[in-house]
Amino acid sequence: MPEPFLGTEQLTDEDRAYRGSRFREVVEALFANPYQKVWGGQGEAALPVYEVTLGSLLRGLLSFGTGYVFRQATERAVDSSADLRWGLDRKGFRRLLHPNGVCLIGRWRIAADTPYSGYFAHGSEGLVVARYSACCTETRRGRMRSLGLVGKLYPTIDPEHAAPLRTASFITQQDIGGERTDFINDSELLNAPNTTAFRRGDGVPTLIATGAMFKAVDAQPTIRQLYQVAELGKPAGEPTRAPVFMRLLVAPGHPRIPGDALDFRDEVMAQIFDRGDPAPKRTLTLTVEVTDEGETTGTALRQRRTFRNWRSIGTLTFDNAVVSYNGDCVLHFNHPTWRADRNDPATGTRIDGRKVR
Repeated sequence: MPEPFLGTEQLTDEDRAYRGSRFREVVEALFANPYQKVWGGQGEAALPVYEVTLGSLLRGLLSFGTGYVFRQATERAVDSSADLRWGLDRKGFRRLLHPNGVCLIGRWRIAADTPYSGYFAHGSEGLVVARYSACCTETRRGRMRSLGLVGKLYPTIDPEHAAPLRTASFITQQDIGGERTDFINDSELLNAPNTTAFRRGDGVPTLIATGAMFKAVDAQPTIRQLYQVAELGKPAGEPTRAPVFMRLLVAPGHPRIPGDALDFRDEVMAQIFDRGDPAPKRTLTLTVEVTDEGETTGTALRQRRTFRNWRSIGTLTFDNAVVSYNGDCVLHFNHPTWRADRNDPATGTRIDGRKVR
């Protein structure tokens, strides 16, 4: 049986040459090859479901590092800031952990006064490209799955901004082991989620391998720090002031999309579109909440985080969306390397493509 396509997982010259991207070009790439020409249209094929397997994570393991695909992919996720990764064959790369997603286009707004810097500061507003996904293979309502939302924030509100801009990434997810949340309306997406390993069932080895690899390549496998957003647009001489924790919640008032075993991608699309109609009809808004107060307890296999004094500071509002090949296999999000001090770049775990501490 042939091995599944994985594409260009390792860091390449294309990644190293990154100097920013144009918002319009990224959006055009995402809409270039949707799986369904019109979402939910008559005669459209079902959305593909790509599998996450332990075999894919272990491919090349016996090559002792030089060809170990999962390690290459993990290093690239942390070291590459590229927004689009086409590869030599223009087919991109297969995500090993979150292969099934829906891309969202919208705007980030911070309306409250905050003590933070960059795009967490009061009045910040920028364009955002996000991807709502599930880890791992399971996409359907009523099954165990871990939903997540990652985003890249542009320091502009002009979708036609001519010069390439460097983006800032944020990463949020449900319990890494999974949850049985039937509606995205009830999903709590955190940059520091819980981990309940036994919920993965026969996927526990995949979860353990993932945690071990992120720890080997970087430092902290279950928290994604927020300093990139706090440094976006910040004057060079101003200190970084990033929140510790962020939570994204669907704002009240959104409909609950019905349907047994509904794919989360169809649920997200239905928040914005009517089936069979290509024109967006509604928006999907998530509230942005932050706090600096929280603790972690437990073990790596059953880790719990408690938080206090969440504060709503802004919104993410999406007015367009697409489920596409390029969204699954070309769009790329940088995973911020762990900093011992989240506000000090000199304390980063990986610097210039090397683990230094």
